[in-house]
Amino acid sequence: MALFSDVTGVDVKDCIIDSSSGSIVFIVPPGKAGLAIGSRGVNVKRLSKILGKRVEVVEWADNLEDFARNLFLPARVLGTSLIKLKDGKKVLHVRVNPEDKGLAIGKGGKNVNKVKTILKRYFDIDVVSIL
Repeated sequence: MALFSDVTGVDVKDCIIDSSSGSIVFIVPPGKAGLAIGSRGVNVKRLSKILGKRVEVVEWADNLEDFARNLFLPARVLGTSLIKLKDGKKVLHVRVNPEDKGLAIGKGGKNVNKVKTILKRYFDIDVVSIL
């Protein structure tokens, strides 16, 4: 996280290593993603080369829907709905633009799994489904 701050000049809220996709997700304060990414992605490219992993930058949001939108970018999220099951599990249904459904899910479900991991950490979401 210190390396990220040194390279980008942006403080990091959290860092999540996604071993299934071989990437590192850095969560930055609202409005700081552009600065963290850098002009033409120069900061992300530099970090990726140093760390030897794919680097992603996501802006934090205090509410679940906005954070889910940020996590699924560049897929266009049309809306979300949270359902609490009788057994206590929380299921988040994310409605995306039909053209972006494959992008939101990712190859082999890697994007939706990454989002599920992050949302479990912050909002105690057990299941994420794409509609």
